[in-house]
Amino acid sequence: MNMAYLLGVDIGTSGTKTVLFDEMGNTVASDLQEYPLYQPRNGWAEQDPEDWWRATYTSIRNVIAKSGVSPDEIKGVGLSGQMHGAVLLDKDNQVLRKAIIWCDQRSSAECEQITELVGAKRLIEITANPALTGFTASKVMWVKNNEPEIFDKVRKILLPKDYVRFCLTGEYATEVSDASGMQFLDVPNRCWSDEVISKLGLDRSMLGKVYESQEITGTVHSKAAELTGLKVGTPVVGGAGDQAAGAVGNGIVKKGIISSTIGTSGVVFAYSEDVSIDPLGRVHTFCHAVPNKWHIMGVTQGAGLSLQWFRNNFCKDEMATAELMGVDPYYLMDQAAEKVEPGSNGIIYLPYLMGERTPHLDPDCRGVFFGLSAKHTKREMLRAVMEGVVYSLRDCLEIIKELGVEISQVRASGGGGKSPLWRQMQADVFNYDICTINASEGPAFGVALLAGVGAGVYSSVVEACEATIKVKSTQKANMEAHEKYNGYYELYRRLYKSLKEDFKSLAKLV
Repeated sequence: MNMAYLLGVDIGTSGTKTVLFDEMGNTVASDLQEYPLYQPRNGWAEQDPEDWWRATYTSIRNVIAKSGVSPDEIKGVGLSGQMHGAVLLDKDNQVLRKAIIWCDQRSSAECEQITELVGAKRLIEITANPALTGFTASKVMWVKNNEPEIFDKVRKILLPKDYVRFCLTGEYATEVSDASGMQFLDVPNRCWSDEVISKLGLDRSMLGKVYESQEITGTVHSKAAELTGLKVGTPVVGGAGDQAAGAVGNGIVKKGIISSTIGTSGVVFAYSEDVSIDPLGRVHTFCHAVPNKWHIMGVTQGAGLSLQWFRNNFCKDEMATAELMGVDPYYLMDQAAEKVEPGSNGIIYLPYLMGERTPHLDPDCRGVFFGLSAKHTKREMLRAVMEGVVYSLRDCLEIIKELGVEISQVRASGGGGKSPLWRQMQADVFNYDICTINASEGPAFGVALLAGVGAGVYSSVVEACEATIKVKSTQKANMEAHEKYNGYYELYRRLYKSLKEDFKSLAKLV
């Protein structure tokens, strides 16, 4: 029997990564195409959708060429992408303006407007989240309020990966996980909310059809086949927003397994059988890429960023030594931090370099080293930074537990997954087993598995993950360290409350 191959395309912020996998989950070939980010004003962020499409067809073509795999053997395509962006098309399917993307901050007035039009409580009941500048709805309302001549021409509103889908298939479609981050979706019922759409003065016809993530949304048409090298008629499944796609790629598809990811930001991602909504809006609840399941996600802003900032400013010697040795500077930093006892000899670090999302939703809070004395060294400050990041992730974890989510295992990924010391800290602070897995391609792998389900290579998303994802390592909690960390964590939590008003005062001075 011939091997089936599956293509995962991840339309990220810095570039599009396309990866071809075989049905066993092995990477066959990959390609990355980068593109610019435009910042016309401070706090604004835009990209050209044509750049995404060009990067997609170029990377697919390159991957097919590198792999030597016949397009006939590629059974399906899955799309992942940066969430929340607003691509606006006119009646001729022309892009009306650059897409306003996820990290754009211009729409705070529109968030207030949305909250007023729908009602704060009702908005969370329907969309499972408060109005945020990051979401698509506030961006669309900004165009409506500030660029009426453009808004009058809008016929379709698409997410970034769904514009690429349109270019591949000619279909206006999305899927539940990415649509959850638009703030037009009724998240408990997994369909568009006519109530929200009408209260915002929009028309439902502007939005594409909503699918479950593994469902086939269309097939590759002849023009796209010419550009990509794919076979005409290759199925394209719903795919997923980057977080849900990464979760499928990490096997976070059944009860008890959650992920803790330390990249620039930190994300604690939990699978949920039911809709669990935090009435305070401290964590996001979205539809999962697993049919009729949901996920809860806590996000901290300055996770890996804190360690990177510390490295760039205070670890020049380590960086120079690492270069001579041919190793990663973080490896030497880990070795230094490992020599310090849990609790960093009485230093606590608050990782709020970029404000904070979960649990504070406070743009004004800032980073703090608390407890410094003349006896402390750089080594202890370094360890305190790593511990402070883990405390911020525990904040997310505690809310997820509060919402009744069952947890038996935490899978570590990102920079925090590569560091044995950081993994052990997570095990000790959380008091859960911390595991790593064999898969490393995250979102691209996740949507390739979804494509495999849609194409009939696997019977379900859970089966796809079980066939390809294996636990590689497990670190257990040290109870003595856990008890010690508990004391520090309680103090960590109190520090934000003590400093909350002072952060606001500081913001006025700067």
